[in-house]
Amino acid sequence: MNKPLALTLALLLAGTAQAAEFNQVQPAKSSLNFSSRQMGVPVPGSFKKFNAQISFDPAKPTAASTTLEIDLASIDAGSKDANDEVVGKQWFNVKAYPTARFVSTGVKALGGNRYEAQGKLTIKGQTRDVTAPFTVTQNGSEAVFDGGFVFKRMDYAIGEGPWADVSAVANEIDIKFHVVATSAAGK
Repeated sequence: MNKPLALTLALLLAGTAQAAEFNQVQPAKSSLNFSSRQMGVPVPGSFKKFNAQISFDPAKPTAASTTLEIDLASIDAGSKDANDEVVGKQWFNVKAYPTARFVSTGVKALGGNRYEAQGKLTIKGQTRDVTAPFTVTQNGSEAVFDGGFVFKRMDYAIGEGPWADVSAVANEIDIKFHVVATSAAGK
């Protein structure tokens, strides 16, 4: 089972001990990062723009929901040349597919502050099931969701043509997410 970009999304579904619904994502405090490997060397990057809608009550984690939309053109792959390349047709093809989307289908409590989000991740018209483990740290009316997962870029046709050679650019992409959300009552 793939653990795609939705993990960034899994962060959005976490919970903790106090009964409050966390539903106000704080974009300026949140981040979505990735790491790929090119010729065996780690290459970090991030997405600067994403929109998240979440509903998470730590007292009822199985009722949690999230929708995450990532502006794929907001990628920072480390250089202008890399950024220009990955938004093109052989990679993300942002003209035809400007966003990636994760929609949760469930959350499972694993004990303590650990959870696992399940959902559907869509990139370039390809939709796959995703499972993303995450933790939740609550401080008053603020909760921090941290998690990560690995997905296979070729499952989403990311890197076509000569870029389909996974010996040059690895198939596995590590995703890390850090999402800060507040409760409406805490605003």
